[in-house]
Amino acid sequence: MFQLLPGQIQQTGHRTRKSRLVTKDGHCNIEFGNIKYSNHFAFVVDLWTTFVEIRWRFVLLLFVAAFTGSWFMFSLLWYWIAKSNGDLAVQNRTEGHVRCIDNVNGLTTAFLYSLETQTTIGYGGRALTGHCAGTVALIIIQSLVGVFINCFMCGIILAKISLPKKRAKTVTFSTTAVICLKKGSLSLLIRVANLRKTLLIGSQIYGKLLKTTTTPDGETMILDQVDVDFMVDAGKDNLFFVCPLTLYHVINKSSPFYELSADTLPLQDFELVVFLDGTAETTSSSCQVRTSYIPQEIQWGYNFLPIISRTKTGKYRVDFSNFSKSVQVTTPHCVRCFETDVDQRNHNNHNKENHINHLKLGIDNLGFQVIDIHNPVVVTKM
Repeated sequence: MFQLLPGQIQQTGHRTRKSRLVTKDGHCNIEFGNIKYSNHFAFVVDLWTTFVEIRWRFVLLLFVAAFTGSWFMFSLLWYWIAKSNGDLAVQNRTEGHVRCIDNVNGLTTAFLYSLETQTTIGYGGRALTGHCAGTVALIIIQSLVGVFINCFMCGIILAKISLPKKRAKTVTFSTTAVICLKKGSLSLLIRVANLRKTLLIGSQIYGKLLKTTTTPDGETMILDQVDVDFMVDAGKDNLFFVCPLTLYHVINKSSPFYELSADTLPLQDFELVVFLDGTAETTSSSCQVRTSYIPQEIQWGYNFLPIISRTKTGKYRVDFSNFSKSVQVTTPHCVRCFETDVDQRNHNNHNKENHINHLKLGIDNLGFQVIDIHNPVVVTKM
C-alpha cells in the first residue's frame, strides 16, 4: 500500500564508515597481496605506464634525478679524459702541452662543462679543442642522451596533465540515491552533472550491483556482479549531457532490487557502483567516472528537488545547492505492494467497465412472453 509521507526536505546523506569497493570519488579500495617477485618485473617492462601512473612527487623527484644524475655521470667521464690527458691544474704539464678541453681543471669545472654541454648553454670559457677524438665522440653521446631525457620527461609531464582522470573530476554524482514513483513505476533515481560547458560525447551510463551470494552448490561468491540498467527519458545511450540529468532504474521482476522494501533496505549488504563513460569534446580522450551507493545512502520514499529554472533573460539556470537534496513523497512500501495495488485497481476498473456495458445492453425479463397476434387490426378511416 502507499505511504503518505510528510513533505520534509532531506539534506545530503550521512557519511558512513562501512567499507566499500569503490569510494564516492571513484577510487578502488583494493590491495594486492602475495604477488611473486617475478610479477613485479612486469611494471618495469611497462615503464611508460608506470611513470605516468606514479604520484607527482615521484615524477618531480625523477625529473631532478634524471638531469642531475646525467650531468654528474658525464662530468666523471670529462674529468677522466682531462686527467688522462694531463689537463688538470694539479698535474705537471709540459711545455707545448695540447689540451683536450680548455679550462677544465678539476671535478667542479668538469661538472659545469657537462651541464653547459647538455643544456646547450655554452658560456664560451670551456670548450673542446678538437685534438682528442674521444672528446668528440663523448659530446655526441651526451647530446643524444640529453635530447632523450628531455623528450621522455616532457612526455611524462604532458601525459599526466592531460590524463582523462582530470576531466572526470568535473563530473559529479548525487551523494544519495532515491526510490520513488517514476512514470507509474517504482524506480531508483540518481543525479549526475557535468560541471563544464563542453560536452561529453557518446555518454553511456550503467551500473553494477556488488554483493556476496551463495550458489546452489554452496559456493560463496564475494563481490558477485549483477548488471543494473539506467536510462533517462530519451533513452540510455548517447546522452545529451548539457545539463544535470536524473537517471532512473525501473524496479521490476528482472531488477535485483525487486525483493526489497522500505524496511529491509537499510539491513541489506550490497554496493551499487555506477559508471559513466564518455569522450571529452575538447581533447577527444575517453574517460570514465565512477561512484558507489550502499544501502544507507539510498533513500526510500524520496524524490530530488528541481534544480533547473529559466531566468528573465531567457537563459537556463542550474541551482547546484539543491543538487543532492530530496523531499519525501508518497511511495509504495514495497514493489509487491505496488504491483498488488495496481492489479487490484485494474481488476476493479475492469469489473466497473463490464458493469457499465451490461447496463447499456439492458436486463433480461425472464417473465416476458412473445404472443403472436392473428386477428387483423381494424383501422378507422376519417
